[in-house]
Amino acid sequence: MKARLLVPSLVSLVVAAAWIGPYAWMVLTSLKTLPELLHDPTALLPKTWTLAAYREVWATVPMARYLLNTAVMAGLIAVLQIVLALPAGFALAKLDFAGRKTAFGLVLVCLLVPAQATFVPVFLMLGRVGLVNTLAALVLPFGASALGTFLVRQACLSIPDELIEAARLDGASDLHIVYRLLAPALRPTLVALFLLSFVFHWNDYFWPLVMTTDDRIRTVPVGIALLREQGTGVRWHLVMAGNVILSAPILAVFAIAQRHLVRAVATRGF
Repeated sequence: MKARLLVPSLVSLVVAAAWIGPYAWMVLTSLKTLPELLHDPTALLPKTWTLAAYREVWATVPMARYLLNTAVMAGLIAVLQIVLALPAGFALAKLDFAGRKTAFGLVLVCLLVPAQATFVPVFLMLGRVGLVNTLAALVLPFGASALGTFLVRQACLSIPDELIEAARLDGASDLHIVYRLLAPALRPTLVALFLLSFVFHWNDYFWPLVMTTDDRIRTVPVGIALLREQGTGVRWHLVMAGNVILSAPILAVFAIAQRHLVRAVATRGF
C-alpha cells in the first residue's frame, strides 16, 4: 500500500521540480553579479548573494510606472471582458432567438483568430482616431472576449431555467438577472476568466510593443525587453531580475484566487 502511494508522490515531485526549477534558476541568477555570471553561467548558487540587480533595474527604467500601467491595463481588460461576457453568455445559453446557433458558431470561430492577424486594421483604426500610445488603445481591442463568452455560456447551461423564470415572475429584468442573480452563481467561472485574462494580458508583449512609443504608457514586458537591449551586451542578471518583478504579482494573484480557480475547474470541467 505504501509503495502504491510512493510512486504517485515521486511523480508529483518530479513534475513539480520541472515546473519550479526554471523559476528557481531565474531567481538565483538575479541574485548574482555580472562578473560571476559571465565566469560561470551554469553555476546553480551565487557565490555572492546580492540585490544589486534589482536596485539597478529600478534605477535604469521607470519600473514603478511600468507596473502601474500593466496592472491597470490587465485589470481593466479582465473586468470589461467579464461585464460583456455575462450578458453575451446568458443570451446564447438561455434566450431563444433566431440565429442563436450561428452566433455561437461565430464565437467559436473567433477563438481561432489570433490578435496578430488583425493588428494592422485595428492599429490603423486606432491611429485615425488618435488613440495610439494611450491606455484606451491597450484596453479597447480586447474588451470583448470570445473565450469569456464561451466559458460563461457553458456555465450558464448548468443554471436551472426555473430559477430564471422565478426571477422574471418577480419582475426582474434581464440585466438584473444577469448581474444580480447569475453573477454570484457563476463566481468560480468568473474568477477563472479574470485570472486567465489578467495573466495573458499582464504577460502580453506584442500589442503593447505595437501601440506604445514612450515610457508614459509602456508595460513591464516591453520595459524588460528594452532593458535587455541597453548597453553593449546582454546583462542577464538584470533581465532575470526584471522577469522576477514581472512574475511576482501574477504568483500573488494566483495564491489569492487559487481556491476559486480549482472550484471552477472541478465544477465546470474547464
